[in-house]
Amino acid sequence: MAEEIILSVKPREIVGKQVRALRRAGWIPLSVYGAHTTAKNLQAEERPLRTVLHKAGHNRLIRLDNGDGKPHLVIAREIQREPISGNLWHVDFQEISLTEKMQVDVPIVLHGTSPIVKSGNGLLLRGLEKIAVRVLAADLIPEIQLDISGLQNIGDSIHVSNLELGDKVEILTSHDELLAKIIPVKEEVVETEAPVATAEVEVVSKGKKEEDEAEAKK
Repeated sequence: MAEEIILSVKPREIVGKQVRALRRAGWIPLSVYGAHTTAKNLQAEERPLRTVLHKAGHNRLIRLDNGDGKPHLVIAREIQREPISGNLWHVDFQEISLTEKMQVDVPIVLHGTSPIVKSGNGLLLRGLEKIAVRVLAADLIPEIQLDISGLQNIGDSIHVSNLELGDKVEILTSHDELLAKIIPVKEEVVETEAPVATAEVEVVSKGKKEEDEAEAKK
């Protein structure tokens, strides 16, 4: 069972431009919304928030602990950062119902080694890095492991249609989309300019000139 990810939060009354002071004090403003919940303004300490977002990404459940003893399961929907420093600026969370399916993007993680790529006789072309699925929160998968060791020949490929995720996960991405393919290694063509026979041209020109002068003296 995957480790439960918990984030301690507090209600936030500061909004607008005043949140700058909040950030300077080490707190990041949060917003939580959902189909069956009232939108809430919260705040979390920057360091633990950064750790939680690193673990959860956009497709793992986070339990918000605001001290009321109730379960608040969310996923991160939008993470805003300060353009220059990259520091956290604001995070939007979506509260998740345990009885309704949700749509999330699940990353594709390649593993294994293709024999033809290892031998240097083929190149691996990477396709989509994530696909969209619809799933219940209890059946959410953090990633999809894709074994590429079976790609042994030029032209071998894996498409979304080849994924087997079970009946509980509905794949929304087109089944024709490419995930991985072996392509030929292109030989590097070095273009070289043909040497110009300047010496021969000069000799020919000089010989023609001498012939013309001799003809003029006749």
